Amino acid sequence: MQLYNKLSANERAELIEKAGKERLTLSFYKYARISNPQEFRDQLFIKWNSLDVLGRIYVATEGINAQLSLPAENFENFKTHLDSIDFLENVRLNIAVEQDNMSFLKLKVKVRDKIVADGLNDDTFDVTNKGIHVNAEMFNDLIEDENTVLVDMRNHYESEIGHFKNAITPDVDTFRESLDIIEDDLKAHKEDKKLVMYCTGGIRCEKASAYFKHKGFKNVYQLDGGIIEYTRQVNEKALENKFIGKNFVFDERRSEKISDDVIAQCHQCGKPCDTHVNCANDACHLLFIQCEDCKAEMDNCCSSTCKEINALPYEEQKALRKGQGNSNDIFKKGRADHLPYKKDLRNIFETLKSKQD
Repeated sequence: MQLYNKLSANERAELIEKAGKERLTLSFYKYARISNPQEFRDQLFIKWNSLDVLGRIYVATEGINAQLSLPAENFENFKTHLDSIDFLENVRLNIAVEQDNMSFLKLKVKVRDKIVADGLNDDTFDVTNKGIHVNAEMFNDLIEDENTVLVDMRNHYESEIGHFKNAITPDVDTFRESLDIIEDDLKAHKEDKKLVMYCTGGIRCEKASAYFKHKGFKNVYQLDGGIIEYTRQVNEKALENKFIGKNFVFDERRSEKISDDVIAQCHQCGKPCDTHVNCANDACHLLFIQCEDCKAEMDNCCSSTCKEINALPYEEQKALRKGQGNSNDIFKKGRADHLPYKKDLRNIFETLKSKQD
């Protein structure tokens, strides 16, 4: 029985093109106790593969984190299957703001230690003692309060292209890094400030809110459903949109436009731009922001060196990579000395101080 993806991304893209069916991109998560993640993973793969689901799904003893696409005509069957699983019945599905049939090109269901790499020992605090969930309207009111500290729980490359007005945007590579930085920089305000957090779909804030309450923060709030659900409610209820720019997403689309503002710049020339690309040199693969002019001049590469390597015949490129191994360094997100216009994001302490002055 097939329990893994057998088609390449190109082969899958051709099938999607030929099928001519509209696909839905969506995401969901749920913290729950799963006694046998491997068995659960295999059951999901078999069922979802039959429904032509594609995406990236993580399963762990603590729950599930799913980002996926499927043919729109299969949505009701997919929802019925979710509802047949006790802890996923009526789980909120975050439907993408912008749809793209090619958002995912493989079905990957993986067993992990955690559904989000938070680096925390969950046995040391009560993970169920979470912050107060607020909807879009309540969130808008909260962030206008002078006693509120609004914190973006995402990474630097996400908030660089879009964030809420007046949000603190930690210059971090990982979610785990941000937890200690936020606690340290805001330690003097554990009782007198309202700590309001947001992320893409809510999953990072779910764990972070419990962690910060454990660390002594008295007034902890989180945007229910994250930026994706906020945008849906803003559009549905005609609320004021306080998010500027794009929402970074972890699929082939890379982002969704929430407002017309372009708040980032090309990392190579400095022109206004908020389009993320991966360096065409497979030995680099750096994620960075590149405008159309630089894309043409640099052949989709992040540096002259990568441009030269990428111009070599494929077999020569393979020979250069032989024996080098894959380091996590080649997947760094916008961190490179040769990108002169990479924006330095604001320091938490400086942002908070400016709000007080």
